[in-house]
Order: sequence, then structure tokens, then C-alpha cells
Amino acid sequence: MEKGATHIPVLRFGEVYKSLDTTDLGKVLSSGNDLEVSVANAGLIRRDLLSIDKARNALFAVPTEKLLEYAEKASEIYLDGELPFGMDGEVQTVSDYVSTLSRLTGLPHSLCRGNMFKVAAALKNMRAVISGLTRGLPPSLFDSGCARLGDIDINYFSTANSLGVTLPSNSPGVNSLWLPALVMKTPVFLKPGREDPLTPYRIIQAMIAAGFPKEAFSFYPTTHEGGDAIVLGCGRGIVFGSDATVKKYAKYPNIQVHGSGRSKVLVGEDQVDQWEEFLDVLVESVSANGGRSCINASSVLLPSRFDEISNAMAKRLAAIEPRARDDDDALLCGFANPDFAKAINDAIDDELKTPGAVDLTAKYRNGPRLVEKFGQTFLCPTLIACSDPDHPLANTEYMFPFASVVQIPESEMLGRIGPTLVVSAITESESWKRDLMGSPHIDRLNLGIVPTNWVQWEQPHEGNLFEFLYHRRAIQSKSQITA
Repeated sequence: MEKGATHIPVLRFGEVYKSLDTTDLGKVLSSGNDLEVSVANAGLIRRDLLSIDKARNALFAVPTEKLLEYAEKASEIYLDGELPFGMDGEVQTVSDYVSTLSRLTGLPHSLCRGNMFKVAAALKNMRAVISGLTRGLPPSLFDSGCARLGDIDINYFSTANSLGVTLPSNSPGVNSLWLPALVMKTPVFLKPGREDPLTPYRIIQAMIAAGFPKEAFSFYPTTHEGGDAIVLGCGRGIVFGSDATVKKYAKYPNIQVHGSGRSKVLVGEDQVDQWEEFLDVLVESVSANGGRSCINASSVLLPSRFDEISNAMAKRLAAIEPRARDDDDALLCGFANPDFAKAINDAIDDELKTPGAVDLTAKYRNGPRLVEKFGQTFLCPTLIACSDPDHPLANTEYMFPFASVVQIPESEMLGRIGPTLVVSAITESESWKRDLMGSPHIDRLNLGIVPTNWVQWEQPHEGNLFEFLYHRRAIQSKSQITA
């Protein structure tokens, strides 16, 4: 480690460990010093998994009610506290966290803080989250394994001794998805994204400071091989990634894959004439969080009024321009890897050579889509108007504010959307609402004028972590049978 560098270590059941193999993330700290990260090898991870019982025992020694109190306390500590950072007694302030995260990921300070609030809110609202995941079962279920439902005793048992998660770097807020596992008394093995080791590390330190047993947390910056060791070696795994990642892990029932969301806004025939009333919702669905979330809309389906709505959206999106990281009005994210941005830009331009689609934002934008400004590389918001609903760009997702607008009769929309993480359906039609609720392709459904990026704590975001980690078992006694 160079003099003046700060080192983020591996955490093995909460214990600091410095690896001989390291990654230098550059001079990204507020102090101007280098940030260095330990890299765990797959053998170390597999060896640690053999000792997982001590992590489980540490969690089961704490009543669930107390863990819920710890989660609420951790919310405040994570949001405001000075927390351990590095190996030499250094601490990280909120300001340090935000500025360093911005330099690593390209997120402006405003979006770094916004994602902090998302994680803090998940911790603060953990009781509501757990209630939503368990469908209202009492938290004491995780202490005894049993609960009373009406006149019936029900039993749930853990199907996993641990939860392994390989995290992305695109949006710090996704870390909120693994938080309930600790209250469900399931220890976590975390592989952070290369550009964002900061967020899971800070969350861990906040949760330990709040009272969670440190043994419940293992943190391994590692290689792809190490990531496989985590998700294949833990009882259950969660992986974030591209369509290729989804395909790779599809054969493993114990691994839940969060791939492209391909979220959409569907506008009903009964509401399309009032489009000006929900234009803000269309724009927010596409552009919130810099367009980096799987719950951002990548397509808007209209039954009519195509030219009016698409041009109004394009004009609003084109007004979102690159700004400096510390500008409070910044809404766009730079790309940590400029070559990645250029590859996306080239791919869009290549697809636009196929007839049936046009970049509508180009005529409103003040300059090209790819912009190098403020020491970063940006992709400006892009709205593709597709006259051909089968055009390759009509159902494509990219990691910036990118969406297509397609005109399709309402009666054909559900037959064309394909697997979709979130659908916001703007309609008051009771018959179409029934069709929407019956669709097997929609993972989360928003009815009415609701952006795709809005989250209700009582409702699972994607999948159900409780049902992933626990299984219900029939249980009865002789007295019940003979009664």
C-alpha cells in the first residue's frame, strides 16, 4: 500500500483482513489520496463458508424484535454518522462518502445522497418491509419458527444457511434488497461492485454500530471466480447483471437473478387524451436516478396521440443536460468507463440505421448524445420514436435515460410486452385492470398515474426474499387431529 493510501479490507465474519492481492481505485478520496481495496480469492471464500454456523448462531442469539430496533437505529447512523473506514483508525464522514462515491461511479452528489436516503428508508421502515414480505406474519416467527394464523399453527423453516450477493455498481440503492435477510437471521456474504465497494461497507459498519453481531457480515471484493464461489457456495444467492448473466445462472434454482428490468409505462385508451396531466410521470419514469435503475421505464406504449406525446417527452428529456458532480441540479451520471459509454452510443447509432425508428431527442438536444464535459463522459437522454414495434430499439434497456415510444392498440399491449419488472398502467378501465392483474409477464404493477420508480415498502421490489429464504411446512399435533 502506498504511503497516504486508504485501504478497504475484506471482512471475514466482521473481522478485518488485508489481502496480498489488491486493486488501486486511484486518487478518489477527498484528501486526494489513493483508495486501495483488498481482493479475496475464491479459496478463502470457500474456506470461510465452512464456518458459517458461527454467523447463524450470532444472529439467532438476538431476538427479532431487537434486530428490528437495530435496523431502525442503523438508518440514522448510516445517514449521518462517522463510520470506520480503512485499516488505520480512519473514519468516513457522509461528505467523504458522497464525494468518493461520485468520483468512483459517476453519480452526481445529488443522486449519491438520494440513494443514501433510499437505503436509510429501507432500514427505518424495516418493520413494514418484513410485514410485506411475510404477508403480515409476526416477527417472532424468526425466533421460534412458528406463528398462529387464525386457528392454525404454521411453521416456517430456513432453507438457507447464508445469502450470497454479487452487487452492481450502477445504483447504490440496490443494496436495500439484501438488508431484510439479517432480520430474518440469515448471514450475508457480499461481493461489492468494482466501482462501489463503499456503499455495502458503510452499511455494514452502520449496522454493526447499531448492534447487529459483526459475525453476520462477510464482505469480499473479489474476482468473477470469487463471485461464483459466493453465490454457488451460499444456501441462496442473488446476482445482478446483464441478460448474459441471467442466462448463465438460470439453471440454478437457489440463485435469484436481477437482470434487465425492461420496465414500461402503458397508457390506456381512456386516459391518453389527458396526456398533459401525466407527462411529468412519463419523464420521471425514464430519467429518475440518472436512468440507472431496472425500475426506470425503457418503453412507453401508447394507443394514440403518438406524435404529440413523444415530442413533448423528447423536448423535456433533451432539457436534462450534463452538469458538474457537485451541482445540486445535476441529474445525469457520468460513466466510470468512457469506453462503455462510447460502445453504447455506437450501438444505438448502428440500430438506428434500421428503418422504423428515429432519435427524437436529437432535434431538441443542444449537441450530440455523447458528451465529454466536467471531466466526465456522459450520454444525454435519448427517446427513440418507433414506428415499427418490432424494431430492435423498441424493447432495449441501457444504463442512462433511454426509452422508446411505440404506438400499439391497447388490446395488443399485454401480448407484446414480454417479461417486465414494473408496469405503470395509466388507466381507469376496470376490465383492462383485470387483464393487467392477470398478466404473467408483470412482476410489479402500478395502477394509475404512478411512476415506475416509486416503491411501496409493504410490497416486495422484485421477488420475495422471505419466500426465497424460508419454506412453509405443514404442522399438526395429535390434539388437533382428534379434536
